Amino acid sequence: MDVKSVFLNDFIQEEVYVHQPPGSVDNKFPKHVFKLKNTLYGLKHAPSFWYKRLSKFLLDNDYVKGTVDNTLFVEKFGNDTMFVNIYVDDIIFGAINPSLCQEFVKTMQDDFEMSMME
Repeated sequence: MDVKSVFLNDFIQEEVYVHQPPGSVDNKFPKHVFKLKNTLYGLKHAPSFWYKRLSKFLLDNDYVKGTVDNTLFVEKFGNDTMFVNIYVDDIIFGAINPSLCQEFVKTMQDDFEMSMME
């Protein structure tokens, strides 16, 4: 599963300022900077912002973060277990029970713009 345009649509969780881009500098205020409202493609903090947002989403949905690998999230459903692993904007998930995977896809697509990777 891949999150579409995650670095263009994620919300910033702290104040980030950037210099005026070359060729677009305001001559009246050449030293002014811009405060970002959303993440910007190429912003070095963007993967961290996304991880925090997705991590909070999974924890709010009863997943438990791995103690050794903090990109692994696990949720127990009786005798079944759902595993979710995050790598930047790619999400690998699996369970023996296919209905858990289908429910996970639905939950993710309800909150994020996702595409399935083949």
